[in-house]
Amino acid sequence: MLKIINPLKFLAIVLLTGCQIHTGKLQSDFPEPPRPEKINQELTIHGQTRIDPYYWLNQRDNPKVISYLEAENQYLETVMEDTKGIRDSLFNELVGRIKQEDATVPYLENGWYYYTRFEQGKEYPVYCRKKNLENAPEEILLNVNELAVGHTYCSVSGIWVSPDTRILAFGIDTVSRRKYEIRYKNLEIGQYLQDRIPETTGSVAWANDNKTCFYTRKNPVTLRSERIFRHTISEDPVRDPLVYEETDETFSTGVSRCKTGQYIVIENTSTLSSESRILAADKPAEEFKTVNPREQNLEYSIEPAGDQIYIRTNLNAPNFRIVKAPVQAPAKENWTEVVPHRTDVFVEGFEVFLKYLAIEERSNGLTQVRVMNLDDGSEHFVDFGEETYSAALSTNREFGSTTLRYTYSSLTTPVSTFDYDMETHNRQLLKEQEVLGGFKKENYESKRLFAPSRDGVMIPLSVVYRKGIRLNGKNPLLLYGYGSYGMSMSASFNPDRLSLLDRGFVYVIAHIRGGQEMGRQWYEDGNLLKKKNTFTDFIDAGEFLVSQGYTSPELLCAQGGSAGGLLMGAVLNMKPDLFRAVVAQVPFVDVVTTMLDSSIPLTTAEYDEWGNPNIREYYDYMLSYSPYDQVKAQNYPAILVTTGLHDSQVQYFEPAKWVAKLRELKTDDHLILFKINMEAGHGGASGRFQRYRETALVYAFLMDQTAVQL
Repeated sequence: MLKIINPLKFLAIVLLTGCQIHTGKLQSDFPEPPRPEKINQELTIHGQTRIDPYYWLNQRDNPKVISYLEAENQYLETVMEDTKGIRDSLFNELVGRIKQEDATVPYLENGWYYYTRFEQGKEYPVYCRKKNLENAPEEILLNVNELAVGHTYCSVSGIWVSPDTRILAFGIDTVSRRKYEIRYKNLEIGQYLQDRIPETTGSVAWANDNKTCFYTRKNPVTLRSERIFRHTISEDPVRDPLVYEETDETFSTGVSRCKTGQYIVIENTSTLSSESRILAADKPAEEFKTVNPREQNLEYSIEPAGDQIYIRTNLNAPNFRIVKAPVQAPAKENWTEVVPHRTDVFVEGFEVFLKYLAIEERSNGLTQVRVMNLDDGSEHFVDFGEETYSAALSTNREFGSTTLRYTYSSLTTPVSTFDYDMETHNRQLLKEQEVLGGFKKENYESKRLFAPSRDGVMIPLSVVYRKGIRLNGKNPLLLYGYGSYGMSMSASFNPDRLSLLDRGFVYVIAHIRGGQEMGRQWYEDGNLLKKKNTFTDFIDAGEFLVSQGYTSPELLCAQGGSAGGLLMGAVLNMKPDLFRAVVAQVPFVDVVTTMLDSSIPLTTAEYDEWGNPNIREYYDYMLSYSPYDQVKAQNYPAILVTTGLHDSQVQYFEPAKWVAKLRELKTDDHLILFKINMEAGHGGASGRFQRYRETALVYAFLMDQTAVQL
């Protein structure tokens, strides 16, 4: 097993000699890293000209670009060659915790029990169903392992079964650009139909005639979900009629079938505004009807149920509330209160049943589930009983049911699936995720702390470590953060972390502003012209953990991905001496250039998140924190950066440019490593085992840099 080299040895060196601690590999120990050619490109806006010497790396099909990326991968392997055994051991350890022959808890829908199972040694799921759970034979709907043959990447977007349960629709992506081809399968005879629809979101909404379905096409360049079509089985998709087109580039559109099966719903969403349309599922050829016309800063989402539409909205409710309206008159002037707005409770979502409403909400950063009787208005909460945890509504497809399914976990409790009787208040544990390898939850301890920010706000921290370690500043600590889009980071279980915890690491999630853990204001205080609060919160959280003896700057590591990669890049520029090592995965680091290029996927839809740089005020603010633009001549910690060549969310060239500029300007000898998955995109490898190769690499890098050795 791994052990931590005594940190006292290193602290003594500092005290006696005053020199800097180097607990991991240095760049000088290896050949020079790849240096891409510098070709100055002038980028001018608002009368200002910026010179970008690495702009040319966005040429995806340029052989020089591919050669450079391959050279980065080779350099990483050279530098990390002596950790190959550690990585293999970690990979086997990570995979060894997985129960290879496993299945999800079946859920009931339209007379069938649906579930997903995995087979020994197989990378991909098998989608199945049964008529009953006692003695009915299994019917395999889709074996993704068979679909994946011949592909290095394979992702199925989900399964959608026609109302008469005879035809399966699904989306498949074999490139990792999140452009799915919709395919169909006749379940009665087990044969695929000829119908194939490319460049979609992969989602299908069936009409009640069992032959008509609605789907969303993506823009082939920007990948924005922008047009909804109606398809009839066995007809040529080229002739599918367009039923809706979203012309506002700041919005995306999608289509789904409501829980009761009565309506098809179109939802148009931007960061701060939304709009819904409905159509009776019995009348697929008719026109969609708008629920309430879009308004700036008015958000709402709907669930039709019977003759009412239940609506989650921020109308006069920053933390959201739930209202309802008649299907025939759904505009906002007819909205009536169901769950009122509360300043201390954020409404995240809801599930509507015939007799009950289940509301998922956050109070003081923790999720709670409120159950309301729709007949008499009485309500109660589901009791979870831990200090820090994660809970969420699960799959609830039967409108007439009085049973609520939810999932629960904590930093020490594996994901558990419960059925909760909303009438008797009794709950039944259906399954707890089985973690192999001798895991015992009582060996670990979790805490909830609050770190003071520089402006007086208290930042929630979720902390977990193995019992028995001393909190004396001599423990390696991995601090994770995201802080964007109003996404709340839940304190949930991840068996991968055990490989760190069992080797003395403390693991901490910083619930920084930009998420919604503490309500809508928590998000609004961390976006647009307040985005820097996200970065300073993370820095303040790290300094607090050091001051409380959880770690030291020589042992403090940080990790974030995508918008969390932006967080990593920003804090590296602002406070590089706070960290020993940083992992930035698929990082969004070239904020200004990306947000100025409307041809890049997601750009226009995110003006309300980051700001529109065509407006001078937002341009100046973005430029002041954009990680790529703010790289300077200073010391940086060791950095591991990962990306995917086919990433549609954050293009590979953002981290490629960032790595090149960091290497050019930094004044230290710490390593910067860059791993490019040449066959995957934003989510990494598609198989359930393949992805652990990258996890093993990340952990080996952190252990090497913090002097954790075999």
